[in-house]
Amino acid sequence: MARTNPAIQRNSGQAFLKSETDRPSRWRRMRKLTVISLFAGAGGLDLGFIQAGHQIVWANDHDPDSVETYKANIDKHIVLGDIGDFDPRTTPSTDVLIGGLPCQGFSLANINKIDNDARNDLHAQFARFLFAKRPKYFMMENVRGMLSLDGGKAFKEILSSLDKAGYATEHKLINAADFGVPQTRIRLFIIGVRRDLIGSYRYVFPQPTHTKDPSVGSINKSWIAIKAALKGIPEPSGKHCLLNHVGSKYKVTNRNFTGHRRTDPNKPSPTILARGDGKGGVCAIQHPRNHRRLTVRESAIIQTFPIDFAFTGKINSMYRQVGNAVPVRVAMCIASGFQERC
Repeated sequence: MARTNPAIQRNSGQAFLKSETDRPSRWRRMRKLTVISLFAGAGGLDLGFIQAGHQIVWANDHDPDSVETYKANIDKHIVLGDIGDFDPRTTPSTDVLIGGLPCQGFSLANINKIDNDARNDLHAQFARFLFAKRPKYFMMENVRGMLSLDGGKAFKEILSSLDKAGYATEHKLINAADFGVPQTRIRLFIIGVRRDLIGSYRYVFPQPTHTKDPSVGSINKSWIAIKAALKGIPEPSGKHCLLNHVGSKYKVTNRNFTGHRRTDPNKPSPTILARGDGKGGVCAIQHPRNHRRLTVRESAIIQTFPIDFAFTGKINSMYRQVGNAVPVRVAMCIASGFQERC
């Protein structure tokens, strides 16, 4: 039987391939892809890709503390500096370009959001690398506010720049709680496959492993509650050997505002955030007992970093690094969706 021509879905949110003759057995998961990571931060996204079997060959971030954290826990291949100062032609060849773009400009929590925020233009730097490196795939992560900025015009422009670079794209909102992360954290993931490679390569978004209500549907695992995630973690004032587990001087307040609400111990944690409006405001998530702020270590556990992953810098910097990161477990699931035709 002749194979039908697959229909390419560009920027549609649909599957890259539509063919009645495609069967799961004709595709296999790709492992050991080479990866360049932009805006890498402390390395949550990169660590998830490594756990999925891929190799980071070059990474960049502009924050000195994040770079030192990355070097101490992941590898020395990260370089410090403004991404605009780097020539992509001097970086290694790569199969995948990834980036968790700084989100404050797009964030719904940013009450001072303006359409011409300079941070919103960093996608142009991502596109610059995409044009130069021509990887098989790309993956971009950001807050869902990216979809609605300027009435949706900014997102259309971003998709247009990716289309001009020669990539068919899909995008999807992912809730970290649906993948075993003890946190409700909804983020936008945009995946691209180089258009001339469609038919040989594709991407399949991962299926959720956990659900809010296991009595409905086929998933039998409940969301993980913050109380369960932090079970056995001692008080920072007591005797312990945990890294970055130091009590904060910040006194919790309940003002029914982002980062200032009581925590329900029987639900996943609220979103672990970096800094409110991006100008230093504290976003203090409360411990499930609501008697203090989470420590950096507890926040990192909720972000599914390994227990021995050590953050460097002053305490506010460490909280920021944790809050800016992609949960490691979500990153690993996302990194498992690259496939090639057998």
